[in-house]
Amino acid sequence: MRIGLYPGTFDPITLGHLDIVRRAAALVDRLVIGVAVNSGKDPVFSLDERTRMVEAECAAVMAETGMEIAVHPFDNLLIDCAHDVGAGVIVRGLRAVADFEYEFQMVGMNRQLDASVETAFLMADAQHQAIASRLVKEIARLGGDVAPFVTPAVREALLARLSQDLS
Repeated sequence: MRIGLYPGTFDPITLGHLDIVRRAAALVDRLVIGVAVNSGKDPVFSLDERTRMVEAECAAVMAETGMEIAVHPFDNLLIDCAHDVGAGVIVRGLRAVADFEYEFQMVGMNRQLDASVETAFLMADAQHQAIASRLVKEIARLGGDVAPFVTPAVREALLARLSQDLS
C-alpha cells in the first residue's frame, strides 16, 4: 500500500490545501494529512481545532471522491511522523519560487535522516497559487472577504475566532 503524508500547519486549511489534498490522494492508496504543532508560526487555532477543521474538510473530500484520507496531528520531526504513519512519500505543495528554496532545504535534511522516504511536489492549481494561510488571516483581520480562499465552514470559524480575539 502506498501511503503519502501531506504535512502542514493548516492554520487555517485553505482551498489551496484542499486542491493539493485532492490531487495527492489520487496518487497514493492512503493519504495522511499531518497537522503540525509548529508553535513558531503563532497559530490562530489550537492543534485540536486545526485537526478537527482538517478532518471536517477532508471528510467532504472523501465523500465526493471515495479516496482514503486520514488526519494525524504531530509534534515531532516530519520524518518521524512519516515513520509513525508508514508513509513512503511526503507530499508538499508549491505555490511560487520562494516556496522551493525552503522546500529544497527540507528535502535535503529529510534525505539525510532517511533516504528511503521520498518527497513529491505538487504545484498548486493556478487559481490557488496566491493563497497562503498567513495572508488569509491577515485579510480576515483587516475586514476583507476571505470567501474566495477558504470553505464557508473555515471562513465562519476564522471570523468567529478573530472576533473573540478583538473582544
